[in-house]
Amino acid sequence: MKTKYKYGIYIGRFQPFHLGHLRTLKLALEKAEQVILILGSHRVAADTRNPWRSEERIAMIQACLSPEILLRVHFLAVRDWLYSDNLWLAAVQQQVLEITAVCDSVVILGHRKDSSSYYLNLFPQWDYLETGHYSDLSSTTIRAAYFKGEKSNYLNKIPPAIADYLQTFQNSERYTDLCDEYQFLQAYKQAWATAPYAPTFVTTDAVVVQAGHVLMVRRKAKPGLGLIALPGGFIQQNETLVEGMLRELKEETRLKVPLPVLRGSIVESHVFDSPVRSLRGRTITHAYFIQLPGGELPTVKGGDDAQKAWWMSLADLYAQEEQIYEDHFQIVQHFVSKV
Repeated sequence: MKTKYKYGIYIGRFQPFHLGHLRTLKLALEKAEQVILILGSHRVAADTRNPWRSEERIAMIQACLSPEILLRVHFLAVRDWLYSDNLWLAAVQQQVLEITAVCDSVVILGHRKDSSSYYLNLFPQWDYLETGHYSDLSSTTIRAAYFKGEKSNYLNKIPPAIADYLQTFQNSERYTDLCDEYQFLQAYKQAWATAPYAPTFVTTDAVVVQAGHVLMVRRKAKPGLGLIALPGGFIQQNETLVEGMLRELKEETRLKVPLPVLRGSIVESHVFDSPVRSLRGRTITHAYFIQLPGGELPTVKGGDDAQKAWWMSLADLYAQEEQIYEDHFQIVQHFVSKV
């Protein structure tokens, strides 16, 4: 292995950036002249797993580094592609290539802690450096303590600059909303704690598209209160998947299209089953793509679990990506990319 690389690559969500991350970054700076820090979960809606936007996380990390060190660090932000490693890889490779050009003196640093670290095996063109494990340093446990207000359980695990940022963030409305959502999710999971097996939930979602618009709703219940979502919900015991999808679609949007027309307009269906797609627990959704013929957009009105229902242009959908619930942006993208 080379003693000094031109570039070091370090990938993470950094939600938040803790002392283990800082140690790995320092190791990368020892091994490479320049370090490319790649932040995942770019442009996802804020939730208890991803509370801070990319620009906020970059500012937090920058506050931990000296001006001299910052001259050697590049920051990149990449979307999560839960259902396509190739699209995620292409995004990473493209952005990295803009910095490194055709340089072959590159090393990626990381720790193969569990199945979530599989991405470290996707870059055979780069050398790999195992960083080891930093005990008691986990962003998951830090976030849990933070949302419960247990400062003694996280302040000694984060750099002072991060502690200052988190203290200021506690005065924001978003922090209050996230604390409420954290408590809701804990109660939700506790309600299933006595089940003999960990529950797996089954839901359906409707992707209704007409004339460059997709039918969306605004959620009026936790989790994801106020976020933009596809009409959908949990399947009932006495209905098929299609029946459940059509029921939820009608209940949440009052879509003025007859059920036989909707059923006959189903073009495709697909299962979205990423284990991390929902904070409620293991939730598998069956999404149905309904393509309506062009013309005047049918009347819709929010109902049931939806504050509002409306036809959103596909351009507006992309513009408001950071307000879209769970993986619903990727679900829409999966279908509309084919037509």
